[in-house]
Amino acid sequence: MTDQKNNPLIEKELTIKKFWEDNQIFQESLAATKDGEVFSFYDGPPFATGTPHYGHLVASLIKDVVPRYQTMKGNYVERHWGWDCHGLPVENLIEQELNLSNRKDIEGLGIGKFNAACRLSVLRYADIWKKTIPRLGRWVDMEADYRTMEPWYMESIWWVFKQLYDKDLIYEGYKAMHICPRCETTLSNFEVTQGYKDIKDLAVTAKFELLPPPLPPPPAGGENIPTYVLAWTTTPWTLIGNVALAVGEDIDYVLVQENKKTRKQENKKGEEKFILAKDLVDKVFKDEEYEVIEEFKGKDLVGKKYKPLFDYFLDKDIEHKENLYTIVSADFVSTTDGTGIVHIAPAFGEEDLALSQKKNLPLIQHVDLTGRIKTEAKEFAGLEVKPKENSQKTDVTIIKYLAAKKLLFSEEEYEHSYPHCWRCDTPLLNYATSSWFVKVTALKKDLIKNNKKVNWVPAHLKDGRFGHWLAEARDWAISRSRFWGTPLPVWRCQNCQEIKVVGSIEELDKNKIDNINIYAIRHGESEKNTKAIFSNNLNKYPLTDWGQEQTEQAVKKLKDLKIDLIISSEVLRCKQTAEILAKELERELKFDSRLNEVDPGQWQDRPDNNEAALRMLTHWRTVNNYQIPDGESVSQVAERMFNLFKAINKDYQGKNILLVSHGDNIRILNGRLLGLKNGEIFQKPMPENTDVIKLAEKTVDLHKDVVDAIGFECPKCQSQMKRISEVLDCWFESGSMPYAQFHYPFESKDKFKKTFPADFIAEGVDQTRGWFYTLMVLSTALFNQPAFLNVIANGIVLSANGAKMSKRLKNYPEPDLIMDKYGADALRFYLLSSPVMIAENLNFSESGVKEIFQKVIMLMNNILKFYKLYEVASLKSSNNSKNILDQWLLAKLNKLIEDVTRAMDDYQLAKAVRPLQEFIDEFSTWWLRRSRERFKSSDETDKQQALITCQFVLIELAKVMAPFLPFLAEQVYQQANGPLKSVHLDKWPRAAKVDQKILGLMIGVRKIVELGLAKRAEAGLKIRQPLASLKFSIINDSALLAGFKFLNQQKQEELFGLIKEELNVKAVVFAKDLGQEVELDTVITKDLRSEGLLRELIRTINSLRKDQGLTIGDKIKVLWQSDNPEIIKVLTDKKLANELKNSVLADEFVATDNTGEVIKINDEEIKIKIEKI
Repeated sequence: MTDQKNNPLIEKELTIKKFWEDNQIFQESLAATKDGEVFSFYDGPPFATGTPHYGHLVASLIKDVVPRYQTMKGNYVERHWGWDCHGLPVENLIEQELNLSNRKDIEGLGIGKFNAACRLSVLRYADIWKKTIPRLGRWVDMEADYRTMEPWYMESIWWVFKQLYDKDLIYEGYKAMHICPRCETTLSNFEVTQGYKDIKDLAVTAKFELLPPPLPPPPAGGENIPTYVLAWTTTPWTLIGNVALAVGEDIDYVLVQENKKTRKQENKKGEEKFILAKDLVDKVFKDEEYEVIEEFKGKDLVGKKYKPLFDYFLDKDIEHKENLYTIVSADFVSTTDGTGIVHIAPAFGEEDLALSQKKNLPLIQHVDLTGRIKTEAKEFAGLEVKPKENSQKTDVTIIKYLAAKKLLFSEEEYEHSYPHCWRCDTPLLNYATSSWFVKVTALKKDLIKNNKKVNWVPAHLKDGRFGHWLAEARDWAISRSRFWGTPLPVWRCQNCQEIKVVGSIEELDKNKIDNINIYAIRHGESEKNTKAIFSNNLNKYPLTDWGQEQTEQAVKKLKDLKIDLIISSEVLRCKQTAEILAKELERELKFDSRLNEVDPGQWQDRPDNNEAALRMLTHWRTVNNYQIPDGESVSQVAERMFNLFKAINKDYQGKNILLVSHGDNIRILNGRLLGLKNGEIFQKPMPENTDVIKLAEKTVDLHKDVVDAIGFECPKCQSQMKRISEVLDCWFESGSMPYAQFHYPFESKDKFKKTFPADFIAEGVDQTRGWFYTLMVLSTALFNQPAFLNVIANGIVLSANGAKMSKRLKNYPEPDLIMDKYGADALRFYLLSSPVMIAENLNFSESGVKEIFQKVIMLMNNILKFYKLYEVASLKSSNNSKNILDQWLLAKLNKLIEDVTRAMDDYQLAKAVRPLQEFIDEFSTWWLRRSRERFKSSDETDKQQALITCQFVLIELAKVMAPFLPFLAEQVYQQANGPLKSVHLDKWPRAAKVDQKILGLMIGVRKIVELGLAKRAEAGLKIRQPLASLKFSIINDSALLAGFKFLNQQKQEELFGLIKEELNVKAVVFAKDLGQEVELDTVITKDLRSEGLLRELIRTINSLRKDQGLTIGDKIKVLWQSDNPEIIKVLTDKKLANELKNSVLADEFVATDNTGEVIKINDEEIKIKIEKI
């Protein structure tokens, strides 16, 4: 791999990145557009529990390109990063690190400790993100970020929840949902869709013995042969929970007997009868012979009873037990597969549960939330019904049991797609449980209507993938039985079950039961105060006489507070104050070091009021985590004070407590309780000596371990209300981002109104069932508007062979290494021009990035280098050249601007970026190659036109490249002397009218050239060998080439001149009746041969110049020796020799003997040596 330090193009990117940072170009671009129209952009939050991968980078590119473009159009585009902090991804990580296997382990550790570990882990990779994202060239504010775990963000989520609850869009329900037995929580339907895997499972047909009376009754005196109802299931483990069998009332059923031994039983003919759907008999019995005894409708079976396969629940007290083990009718029964009879286990299926509620069937839930069979099912107790390592294991055990009991008719293995947990890969279970739901079904019409207002890219997603998902939308299960997340703000009365939903911290604090009053008093005046020094010495600086008097006076106001206990700092001035108060109030006194004075470290006993001290204090009070040398930081003081406060709250409920401490300590504790930041804490006035304040705690953390301890008084029965235990689905949190990122509606109402709905969002196509969906649901529920107006959904980046990228398998190159090798711009362009921009998958190819590096980045750098060789600083760029080649380039530029602008306005990024590569290629391989000699020309006018046109195009091209290739664009813009400090501060270019005629004519010219080159190749003639003429006619592409007839003589000569130069012919003739498209005169005269040799010599000598590292400013002397008369003629003919000198920048040619290396030119030898003059 190429080291980036050895690659000058990569070094340029790093230099430009530093330039942006040092000059705050991003910030300046925002300042320059602050009065422009707001273009709002929502940035979906990633998890920082892993490092960035290509999926993140693709989305990041889209999120960078569009805002850059809109900024250049004069719009104001704020870009704030966000972090997704809650949910199973974080919890699973901490469980692994702390070796916790299940929720019991977490509860054993303590929810507070577990959540603290989650909090610490959330941003562990943030520094890597903050390196990678800017290295990619993305501009986004990663410091003023939003985090879903912050109390202000969580408070807005509570507001969203309460708004929906008040609109009757949230309810608690009991439904069949998918649960993860390992995580012990429910999952939403769109979370379930993220984890399907193909597995092999077992399906069985079980035999349920029909109870008397038999169907049909046996003949008089005949034997009563057992009759079995056959039911097929793909989940044998649910058979223990069977409560009924379902049939279709109008389906035809039959009673059959086999005419030979059954496959796995020793029963003989006449010993068993079976009931199943008539249409499925052949499929079920396959090659077995059978006899149909009776036909009847399903309604004839309804109400009949049968023996259960498992008798564990026959003696249990179960609701609706009278309907247990009964045949019922159901609309969903069909004859497409199975036996036409459905085994009903309401605890493990949506249709089953609905049927049980309709028919008053019992519910047997023999499996717990951990996925293990409960103790009632004795033989199977403790078994995991769907083990991760072997999904068939428990099914096999149950099948063996059925076989032993002769209740198994058949079994088969089949492969199917089965849902797994999107975070831990555990097989999910369909499980009836309670949850809180958003009533999405009530919003369906509005969701579909609001989706019509959105521009989707690609467009087919609108009515396709996303539209179908909305049309089939189900109520959204939003509660999770987990720990690290935003708690549901729902309190329930322990007595009457009354519900109270809270929508803000203020409402929480207003309703919470507060059984303790904590007051703080600052010590009386001490010698430390009069000396104006820093000190936390325990035994120095006692109270002054005035300080003692102040304390005695404070007793009067404290008596009314009915203090129960005094806790004091150990420092002498506080100790003396507390002792006076305790004696006068006759109260117990305790000392606690957590109330001690701030440790001033190296400032001990030094003045606290001189300039240096005041400077240090200002720094300490305003800079987060600044620690006084050898002393304490504000956060350290806050932490110890707050720990004491929590301990007092726990140990002294129902008491009135007085804390005796120091001015800054009291201010810091009070600020912490109110949730203030450092700067805000010290805006509050310092308490005067013996001032008493009540410490009012505002809830500053809304996580489960904190709010679960907060109780309310029930307004209905005055009993205690406790919060329900669940936390919110983290998708509810990210879906609340438009509001919570601004702490709406508690702050930033105007800002929210200006930015909602978002003009633009972008994420992977999988978010059609994730973030895009939750945004739409919540915005529709709150405001009946879409949350976004334009959306780009990208596809998935796979490994080179089409497999999922895997860090374990190392089947892809790391993004950072690719950027080190080829640069960020090459990676950007590769991804932006790929199918991944239109929601299709991309097999990542390093060779593809390399190709972009060579064909775009290096090619553009070569154009720039060439321009810089001939640049004239005094010349100003212009687009007024009369040269037809320049006019063509300008027309191409206008077409480029027009095409890219149109595509960007339509959010078609791949369509926008692809014309850039074509333009750069034609800029280099056509315009520059055809203009090289103009840069060296003695015709100053033509030379200047080439230079100013080139400069103009470079500057305008830099602007067009800026959103896509920000590093390269900056380099080009600066080296071409763009007018502003940065291309990213310039405006998006406007296209002049595109000269379609000249574009068409140049296409014709290039086609003639292409045909002429083909003729040369046929004749075996090198391009450096001049030929006499080329004739062309109009046979094909007549509309394209007919324009030649309408050009004036000068323009026609210019175009013909391009053909002459490109094909190295002396004349170009338009011959209308030629009979073929082109005709090349391949006869080589002596003069033409001499010219050919001249061209070869020019190429050879210039190659020697390049090998010696000479520049256009270096003149040379050429020493030569040859015996070939044709070569000698070229070197001695005045006209040819002068052309040769000018072409190779030589002052003289000197014929010498035996000098230089031998070079073959057209099979003739010459010795050449060059010397720099």
